[in-house]
Amino acid sequence: MWHEICAEKDITFLMETVGYFHDSCLKELKYVSGAYVNNDLSMHPINDTRELKMIIQRQDDAPSAVELAFSGLNYCKLFPCNEQFTCEILDATLLWTDGNILWADCGGLTAEEIEKYAGTVISAAGLRWRAVGEWIGRGEVYGEG
Repeated sequence: MWHEICAEKDITFLMETVGYFHDSCLKELKYVSGAYVNNDLSMHPINDTRELKMIIQRQDDAPSAVELAFSGLNYCKLFPCNEQFTCEILDATLLWTDGNILWADCGGLTAEEIEKYAGTVISAAGLRWRAVGEWIGRGEVYGEG
């Protein structure tokens, strides 16, 4: 079941449900722009979808995995660690500011600090989420099919 983020209480519910993303990792991302090329090679060059889906897995069983679906994506700054470093998320920031959702893989940030933060940051017009504990493990979810 999808949960929409429509108010501050929805942010609180998500953050409490996932333990503020403590001991989590970003497993997968999928971006759909809305642009495409038809079979006749004509193009629809408009980014009219801009949806970013993200799977976060957690070292907790309530839930062990969640999918976040950001709509109206403004930007995604992805700074993955290389294999010499660990990439666990110890906590995260989720804010609703100026009509947009801001998510960062570091806790306790203000909107101003998120803009300067050198980690992973997502800005979008909307956010919905759902528990997907059955998606725990190494196998790709978005890569299948």
